[in-house]
Amino acid sequence: MSASEIERTLVRLAHEIVEKNNGGSNLGLVGIKRRGIPLSQRLAGMIEKIERHPVEVGTLDISFYRDDLSTSGSRPVVTPGAIGFDVNGRDIILMDDVLYTGRTIRAALDALFDHGRPKSVKLLVLIDRGHRELPIEATYTGRSIPTSSREIIEVKLNEVDGQEQVLLVERVD
Repeated sequence: MSASEIERTLVRLAHEIVEKNNGGSNLGLVGIKRRGIPLSQRLAGMIEKIERHPVEVGTLDISFYRDDLSTSGSRPVVTPGAIGFDVNGRDIILMDDVLYTGRTIRAALDALFDHGRPKSVKLLVLIDRGHRELPIEATYTGRSIPTSSREIIEVKLNEVDGQEQVLLVERVD
């Protein structure tokens, strides 16, 4: 995907969010740390232009919730307000760049619920590449790109990478 294709996809997703949520009055967007954060910020700006109403945006760091870390040791301490707003009773849209096995999203849900009890949680991803290991599905998907196990999706965003594109590359062993 080129920069203009990413932009058009985000505009479409912003309109889908507004339509499926009857506006954005109870909405909170939460970006999963790294590339989910700029996606949530961009979409919040687009929704604000459509609805003429600000949308709260938060960030979620899931590094201590991943199941590929050692299971020894204590559970991480969650700092109240670390997301940036109160999630209790809110319609939350959790955002990430690529949905693959579903393990990142599982970790994000654990982290999110340590901050409170949202009314609902929906998932938005820029790219769904398949190969799920957990029963997780995105409500909002920019593009579905079927991949082989040897292929990798690389999302590059200006805010993180200094360039804007989505690449499909093959892993070299």
